[in-house]
Amino acid sequence: MKKFLTVLFVSLLAITLQACGTGEAEGGTDSGSSDEPVEIVVGASNVPHSEVLEEAKPLLEEEGVILEVEVYQDYVLPNEDLDNGTLDANYFQHIPYLESQIADVGYDFVELGGVHIEPMGIYSKNVTDIDEIEEGTEVIMSRSVADHGRILTLLQENGLIEIDPDVDSVSAEIDDIVENPYNLEFDPSIEAGLLPEFYEREEDALVAINTNYAIEADLIPTEDALIIEGSDSPYVNVIATRAENEDLEALHTLVEVLRSDEIQTFMEEEYEGAIVPVSE
Repeated sequence: MKKFLTVLFVSLLAITLQACGTGEAEGGTDSGSSDEPVEIVVGASNVPHSEVLEEAKPLLEEEGVILEVEVYQDYVLPNEDLDNGTLDANYFQHIPYLESQIADVGYDFVELGGVHIEPMGIYSKNVTDIDEIEEGTEVIMSRSVADHGRILTLLQENGLIEIDPDVDSVSAEIDDIVENPYNLEFDPSIEAGLLPEFYEREEDALVAINTNYAIEADLIPTEDALIIEGSDSPYVNVIATRAENEDLEALHTLVEVLRSDEIQTFMEEEYEGAIVPVSE
């Protein structure tokens, strides 16, 4: 009798374990189904990045990707939150800024592709022509060092300064100016989001404003900028992610959708040349 009960107990235990094992396998199969939509969280600047992403949402849903957009007002937190895993990717920065962040902070980031260029503009309330620029005029700039070479290159292209020819223009800084015939004075200490306020307040100054902040301030770069960057700019805004996510299919789908004819047409029509779509 004791032997019979032992055999019965072992048999029941085997059946129970088999049933539990089968249930787990079936659950694993269901959770990995290719029919399940994939959710991604992408951080973006308010304008134009988050607006472009919102426009892309329905197209992404058709591809099985559910997009959540987190909006940021600065250039620091989107990379911090990407690094700590709060975000799957971000869309706010151009390639030189991304490269400088990787070098300075040590982020293990990669870029998955360019989406658009935001031509940098230099604005002034009172100066309406380059010939009106007076000696000693102040140039107010973002404190983002990654933008300094870009702004200095614009000034050089318009005959206002000369940069040391041995210095790469992308990485040029104020100390690399070798000719300054107008004795321009530079203030490179301003938070980028505050530049439109300085444009309104410092009426005789030249203020270099990133296009996203110019648009938010109801400026039309192609009409209001005294000097504006050409469409051949190397400062392409990209989708960036952690290196571990480089092969994530949903993020590559995001890039493809943002480069689609529908989204590129939206950017051209919505921003009237203030941003320039790219497709490679």
